[in-house]
Amino acid sequence: MPTIMITGAAGFIGGHVAREAERRGGLSLRLMSHRRPPAGAAGAGPATAGPDPATAGPGSGSGFGHGHGPGAVVPGHRAVRADLSDPGSLRGVCEGVDVLLHCASQIGGTPEANEAVNARGTAALMAEARRAGVSRVVYLSTASVYGRGAFRAARPEDLVRNPGSPTSGSRAHAEDAVLAAGGVVLRPHLVLGDGDRWVVPGLARILRALPGTVEGWAARTSVITAQDLARLLLGAGLAPAGDLTASVYHAAHPVPVTVRTLLGAVAAVAGPAADPAAEDLTAVRARELLAARGIAAQGLDMLTSDHWFDSDPVWRDLRCTPGPDFEAAFKELAEGYRRALLDI
Repeated sequence: MPTIMITGAAGFIGGHVAREAERRGGLSLRLMSHRRPPAGAAGAGPATAGPDPATAGPGSGSGFGHGHGPGAVVPGHRAVRADLSDPGSLRGVCEGVDVLLHCASQIGGTPEANEAVNARGTAALMAEARRAGVSRVVYLSTASVYGRGAFRAARPEDLVRNPGSPTSGSRAHAEDAVLAAGGVVLRPHLVLGDGDRWVVPGLARILRALPGTVEGWAARTSVITAQDLARLLLGAGLAPAGDLTASVYHAAHPVPVTVRTLLGAVAAVAGPAADPAAEDLTAVRARELLAARGIAAQGLDMLTSDHWFDSDPVWRDLRCTPGPDFEAAFKELAEGYRRALLDI
């Protein structure tokens, strides 16, 4: 029975990975969290003091108002308390581990916190993994390491990283540490699902701040559900080495979604908003309106240019079939998002 350690196991994606591993069965799980052990996990390593960044991430925290995070359903597995910003707390966490799925990241906050957790923390974790003889490391990164631009059926080998924020820059450094250790990197773009407190809530704020569409919302973007992303992370961790043809993969549903379709689905669950047919704004005018409402324009940039990343290789190499397309998948998530957006 292989032992898999999941960092950020109480967070958004890490929680989904833990649940996917539980569903698959035949695996011994070690669930690493800084803030709290995932509910249902047995035991805990020594607690550490200090800041609370190690499991922070898009949507880390309670899922859709249910009172627990998506990592709650992990009965009978071992919990480990450790802090990526405190390398000393990582000593021995990888002992006996076969596969390390590194899903913990600092998202936002100070540049110092991002550097401490994402860059130095990942480097320290990789040193522990090497010392313990971990056979496979998979790191959950982000397509944000590319910075701004138009991306159309883009492949990792054709792109140059150009991170535009401390978070993205520190995650690029984390990638370097993982790749130097012989690991695998997955880069999703927009991730949807139970526990998402960033993507759909952020889109809802933009919709409510604008009196119409922006340049027709014609751009295409890559999305993936957290459940599908969990399948890919676990698959990459367990796949025979000969099946992996790359060390960096994009992780998304193979079929991109138009921004118009994405925002239409969000509008349907976000409550009253401006009539999208009222006016078609220029991007410049939309930025002015968002600035007046104190909303960063970064999200708008991702909605007015293509962010479509070729993810066929990861599905092919892992012999996985993608889940439902966006519209079918979002129908399953709609009620949860509707409840989560009541206070937005």
